[in-house]
Amino acid sequence: MYSPRTGAPAPFYEKIKRVISDNIAAGIWRPHDRIPSEAELVAQFGFSRMTINRALRELTDEGLLVRLQGVGTFVAEPKGQSALFEVHSIADEIAARQHQHRCEVLLLEEVNAEKQQAQALNVAEGTRIFHSLMVHFENDVPVQIEDRCVNADVVPEYLQQDYTTTTAHDYLSLIAPLTEGEHIVEAVKASAEECRLLTIHEHDPCLLIRRRTWSRTGIVSHARLIFPGNRYRLQGHFGS
Repeated sequence: MYSPRTGAPAPFYEKIKRVISDNIAAGIWRPHDRIPSEAELVAQFGFSRMTINRALRELTDEGLLVRLQGVGTFVAEPKGQSALFEVHSIADEIAARQHQHRCEVLLLEEVNAEKQQAQALNVAEGTRIFHSLMVHFENDVPVQIEDRCVNADVVPEYLQQDYTTTTAHDYLSLIAPLTEGEHIVEAVKASAEECRLLTIHEHDPCLLIRRRTWSRTGIVSHARLIFPGNRYRLQGHFGS
């Protein structure tokens, strides 16, 4: 095995990492499976314990393994991945992982815009807008709370849609195609109600994305998207 950058033989710990990664990718070791101990890997490969330890430590840092002191090393539950610089439907992201998506619609209502909602949509306070609150599930595990306000003038039939069969993102993209987007990402502490909806504990970390989208007619919607930090990661790609 050679390093792709230098052409030199890869360090021993990289060989161990590759074997473990390949076993996980091939499904030989599945999420939550306990992998062989350091001593067993030393005996299997003939490398030093220091080499084995480095391989396991780096795979843990990369999120592929979970190490529990005094218990062992286990294959990590794969985290979902969401586009940071692009705007995609969460249903499509989940389907791309060959997992099942479903949505529970908690609120779908017409309201008069409060100050923060009005500022987000760039409309006057008290303007008629639409508000929705949904929870998205991946294989029956809640992975996102979607709290969205929508410009009623731009998308007048927003409340009439069945968001258990389509997503708000897909419908809005059809009616008012995206021309511009804005993301603000924060680490937050979820409220008690948000913890209940996501089935997480009070102090579990969460990621919050505040997302605004524009079409040619102006701001279409503002969404507050909350992800459990231990179930999701955000990734973006950009070039010069």
